[in-house]
Amino acid sequence: MKLLLFILGALALLALGLAWFTWRTSARIVQYLPAKGRFVDVPGGRLHVRESGDPGSPAVLLVHGLGGQMSHFDYGLAERLAQSFRVVVVDRPGSGHSLRDEMTSADVSAQAAALALLVEKLDLGRPTVVGHSLGGAIALALAVEHPGSVGALALVAPLTHAPETAPQVFKALTIETRWVRTLFAWTLATPGAIAGSKKVLAAVFAPEQAPADFAVKGGGLHSLRPSQFLAASRDLQAIPQRMPLVQGRYAELALPLAVLYGRQDAILGWRENGQALVDKVPGARLELVEGGHMLPVTQPLVVADFVERAARAAVREQRAG
Repeated sequence: MKLLLFILGALALLALGLAWFTWRTSARIVQYLPAKGRFVDVPGGRLHVRESGDPGSPAVLLVHGLGGQMSHFDYGLAERLAQSFRVVVVDRPGSGHSLRDEMTSADVSAQAAALALLVEKLDLGRPTVVGHSLGGAIALALAVEHPGSVGALALVAPLTHAPETAPQVFKALTIETRWVRTLFAWTLATPGAIAGSKKVLAAVFAPEQAPADFAVKGGGLHSLRPSQFLAASRDLQAIPQRMPLVQGRYAELALPLAVLYGRQDAILGWRENGQALVDKVPGARLELVEGGHMLPVTQPLVVADFVERAARAAVREQRAG
């Protein structure tokens, strides 16, 4: 019995130590990578947004993927687009510096509804929505369920069909039991992420390489925060709740839609998510380039050219209408 009590006490002290380390690391990251923009209140949360470019120009809304935040667009994409458009980048609900209430759903429809309200509050009209990875799924939900909030879709390596299983690199996010997930987030997730960061980045960026400054410039340090782990976990596990319903309505889409994919994408396959989407949407087109999943970071000018063409097509269509 004494041995058991000793072991339990040691485990409790270890857990407290890990929790303190996690809290301290998270606090230092928030201090080191402060919010870059302003906040917009939406039901169930608060969105962190940053704007650039001419406010009178056609709008482009950039939506990041799973476990990311707006800094993924800081490798030249947002800056290039701002030369011709009003550019709005947003931390999705619960990601980066945005907040999401615990009782607010994390499914793609709930996040799309938050973006629709953001479009309305910022008076963006019908922007070209750029969705990367999971951001692509949310952009599609926005177009399907709030068609008046979208003028065109420019999707970069998007998730378009609910996967049967999560990519191996995201397996830790699949912990279903809430208290276990929370305990893991506040004890093992942060030191585990630090130890495995090189391996994770290699898998997500493959076959390309992550920039040496991705932790800071790309906001990669945010992934060490427990709130980011919990938000990403909820996002991932909520995909099956609404994604099948959204993808069943793709044929209803009647707007310019373009998809850009890296042929060597190691996270999402271009056939299963790119070709499968354009086959269902009349007039949609798929462009393939040599590269992996993180194209906004590794090939920002290629992505910028892709988005510009989609946005200009949307402007032409809206003026003709």
